[in-house]
Amino acid sequence: MLPDTLDPITLEIWWSRLVAIADEAATALLRTSFSTVIRESNDYVTVLMNARGETIAECTLGIPAFAALVGRATRQILQTFPTADWREGDVVLTNDPWIGTGHLPDIVVIMPVFVEGRLVGFAGSAGHAPDIGGAFRGGPTELIEEGVLIPPVRLYRAGVRNDDLVALFLANIRQKDIVLGDIEAQVSANKVCIRRAQEFLHDTRQGDFECVGSAIQDLAEKAMRDAIAALPDGVYRASLEADGAETPTHIACAITIAGDHMSVDYAGTSAQVTHSINSVFNYTQAYTIYPLKCVLDPHSRRNEGSYRAVTVSAPEGSILNPTFPAPVLARHLTGHLLSCVLYQALAPIMPERVIADSGGAPALRAHFAGQEGGRRFGQLLFASAGMGASSDRDGLSATAFPTNSGAGSIEALEAVSPLLFRKKELRADSGGVGRRRGGLGQDVEVANITQGPIQLTLLGDRERHPALGLLGGGPGAPAEALVSDGRTAAMKSRTVIAPGQSVTIRFAGGGGYGPPAERSPAAIAEDVRQGFVSAEAAARDYPQQAQTEKAPA
Repeated sequence: MLPDTLDPITLEIWWSRLVAIADEAATALLRTSFSTVIRESNDYVTVLMNARGETIAECTLGIPAFAALVGRATRQILQTFPTADWREGDVVLTNDPWIGTGHLPDIVVIMPVFVEGRLVGFAGSAGHAPDIGGAFRGGPTELIEEGVLIPPVRLYRAGVRNDDLVALFLANIRQKDIVLGDIEAQVSANKVCIRRAQEFLHDTRQGDFECVGSAIQDLAEKAMRDAIAALPDGVYRASLEADGAETPTHIACAITIAGDHMSVDYAGTSAQVTHSINSVFNYTQAYTIYPLKCVLDPHSRRNEGSYRAVTVSAPEGSILNPTFPAPVLARHLTGHLLSCVLYQALAPIMPERVIADSGGAPALRAHFAGQEGGRRFGQLLFASAGMGASSDRDGLSATAFPTNSGAGSIEALEAVSPLLFRKKELRADSGGVGRRRGGLGQDVEVANITQGPIQLTLLGDRERHPALGLLGGGPGAPAEALVSDGRTAAMKSRTVIAPGQSVTIRFAGGGGYGPPAERSPAAIAEDVRQGFVSAEAAARDYPQQAQTEKAPA
């Protein structure tokens, strides 16, 4: 129910304005950030929260699943810094994986919103730092090797920066100016959010966010509950195998629908490992609820209410709920897979809304590091694989899911690092066959044009377990990386690229949907014409349609 003081039209206008506040903060972050990870690859989020740390409005772009994590982080930070301890101009930050967004490179920055001396909310942001110290690698390790661990600490107290903290932090990382610049950009974005939030409360004559915040959270919750209630009650199960590290890992999923509530249980999932693919539980929660939101209620704008109708559980000590100090740097290699197992489980009851496995679930990350002109550099490549197909269309090619990060401008990457991108093109024949074809991956060739060696660190999956098709569709092509001297680089490896050499990273394709025999000859012919599918692969994968075309009139 809406409060008596809020009619639906006013509420819609106010809700839109609150989202615009979060989006303006995101624009400020993008325009002031130093690294390509944020401004080109969109690895960030900005949110506006009430005084309890519950999100009211979340930015439209960035990483959608991170928004829920910033709210959870704020509520944990409030246990260290209670509401009464906050002052105007305070800035608290942390990168604790079990508090924030799941691994050390992601830094959460929180600032209070005051009106007439009273704390009424918080502005929050999270951004992926290009360097956090430690060793960027995927081998056996523990958390302390992965970088600097920052518990919730005050970066600013009443507007005064803690320069001793800054000096201690910067002494442990390589790209000092860029990382500090990104953190200050997050502070600037939060200031924009605070200023616009104060203007909103003044213009609407609201003393705080309690009335409007509760109203829009309740509407978001109702939309999710209505969508769940429309599904048949029952327990729906699925499981999948992933490449893992030294040995494959297993993810088991049981979805229970009871009325307007959904619970997801990952009992039976592999135990945590000594490799960095462990997904902390808050990350597991976020990458469970976000894919469900996409298929259950794709149109309502997200806030804390969107997450209340779904509960998540995973065995403590598993790869989906590891205990400290488990390594978690590459937690996305497990967390991103949850969308696949969830959709496989739900396919029997909502086949028209889920998609086949995506080649970019999990995302493949490539880190290039070396020296040029006496200076060290490090550059992350965020590029996308093929999405899974759905009941009514082919999968999107070279499109990120369930994350929302992307490669950005290749020219921008070349401008800040001594790398040359010789090729970046769609990968023919990589989409899974089916009535609807899986999205294509891409081939990205990167050359070392420095005078010294470059170290390439790959954090990926889908090398031995490609994206599966759905309801009769075929799997997409697996991922691989080929060095120009004939070597193959494993998806979890460190490889030296000598001067003049290049590496071609072949991103995986998405799974197909439905039986291949049901694909129309016209769609196959168009795929061949566009170069998405070779004539040889079309004849091999769609023999019935090929025979039909050869039959006499």
